[in-house]
Amino acid sequence: MTGAKRTVEVCDETLRDGGQAEGIAFSVESKLILLQAFDEIGIHFVVGGWPFSNPRDIEFFKRAKELDLKTANLMPFGSTRRKNLPPDEDPNLLALVDTGCRYATIFGKSWTFHATEILRVSLEENLEMIRSSVDFLTQRGMNVLYDAEHFFDGYRHDAEYALASLRAAAEGGACRLVLCDTNGGALPSQIAAAAAQVCEAFPDHTIGIHTHNDSGTAVANTLMAVEQGVAHVQGTFNGHGERCGNADLCAIIPNLELKMDCDVVGRDNLQELTRVSRLVNEMANHAHNDKAPYVGRSAFAHKGGVHIDAARKNSLSYEHIKPETVGNVQRVLISDQAGRSAIIEKIESDYPHLDKRSPEVQRIYERLKEAEQFGYEFEGADASFLLLAQKAMGHFQPAFKRVGFRIIVEKFLTRDMRSEATVKILDPSGAEEHSAAEGNGPINALDSALRKALDRFYPQFQHVFLQDYNVRVLDSQRSTAARVRVLINSSDGEDTWGTVGVSENIIEASWEALVDSFEYKIYKDERERKRNGQQTK
Repeated sequence: MTGAKRTVEVCDETLRDGGQAEGIAFSVESKLILLQAFDEIGIHFVVGGWPFSNPRDIEFFKRAKELDLKTANLMPFGSTRRKNLPPDEDPNLLALVDTGCRYATIFGKSWTFHATEILRVSLEENLEMIRSSVDFLTQRGMNVLYDAEHFFDGYRHDAEYALASLRAAAEGGACRLVLCDTNGGALPSQIAAAAAQVCEAFPDHTIGIHTHNDSGTAVANTLMAVEQGVAHVQGTFNGHGERCGNADLCAIIPNLELKMDCDVVGRDNLQELTRVSRLVNEMANHAHNDKAPYVGRSAFAHKGGVHIDAARKNSLSYEHIKPETVGNVQRVLISDQAGRSAIIEKIESDYPHLDKRSPEVQRIYERLKEAEQFGYEFEGADASFLLLAQKAMGHFQPAFKRVGFRIIVEKFLTRDMRSEATVKILDPSGAEEHSAAEGNGPINALDSALRKALDRFYPQFQHVFLQDYNVRVLDSQRSTAARVRVLINSSDGEDTWGTVGVSENIIEASWEALVDSFEYKIYKDERERKRNGQQTK
């Protein structure tokens, strides 16, 4: 008979600490969207912002009252009262009460250095500021989470005083005592020793942990604290935060849930982790970190031939969990290092009869090596690879034939830059189609002109849109004569696919990737039509 799982609460700081990261400024609308997402995934507490210091947060808390939150307790953030000012006259504490929230987080000083040198108060006065501030909010019906700022630095310098600061918060009625590694300088062994003593000294209180990543150990520090009895963890999605960031909840949550046998957000909700992680980066206007554990695009991607072959036989051979558990997917990366196993993996749904010894696979492999030698890369361009495979096997039937294109770019003092593209193609019947379009750049104009030429035959292109466009210079030593690789990500609202083009001319490389994107859309639709027809029969 197994024992019951430990319950560990999660407190998200993305909307506050995450918003303090360089280059991030969440709008009120973005914060409301993320709050709902955190609620849906099962986060217990969400720190929404500091209403006293930020008028935008006042509006956020007002509008958040309209949301029907199921699990998340929204909290404002603030500090202990100012010195020489009673709590009921402190505008910071009054702003917390005015939000109408049931919970609040306030921070106070647990390091003697900060009390005497930063606040310029006596050590006893600092303790009274903590005690009276927590008591003021508690008396007004709020449940107070007390963040002991700089706790681990304070503990190393004067452990008794650091513990006394927690005792002052407990005497004021704090419902959680949170140990903060504010400077991010502590190591796991130091966190473990201090957390163990705090859990022993306050057996009737829920102890929390809040770590920063300045030493690269924020996630490890959080997990070590939980091992010592901490039952409340704070962090941000994707580790966003001031300086080097906060502890990353996208690593903490699955590690606790899957590897430390803790009940955190629940296995069903865990499947939403990758989606929410990407949503946070979208709202933050940050590119998603492909290398992020659990939620990164590369987290379950395989490139080496030996790895791919083993993972096809049993995914656990090179994956520490099943990617679906956290809402991610396994990916096989096509390259000349991947070998024939990767090729089979990519084309087996269309060509199930092929194996690694098939001559068709050998032809694809040789074509792949030639393309990569020229500068192509198919790791993020599965659609272009599938078209390459069809061409290598002699199965490719172009949906249209390219005759040519022309780009005109003009710039005058009296008006903005103007781009115009003219495209000539042969339609499916062999007749020539000639179209022109303007755009906010040469590639946008080329895209519009091609769509215009094909619209009568392929109206489905109206639903295809560009998601991302990346250019990489392959040989910077050649300066402006260097070969470039263009990677385009496209979507039709249901699927997303990548295509690639390579040339010394950036427009030609873009044209190649663009044409591949449209060709793949036609190929994909035809494949679905055939499959649905087979199912109907």
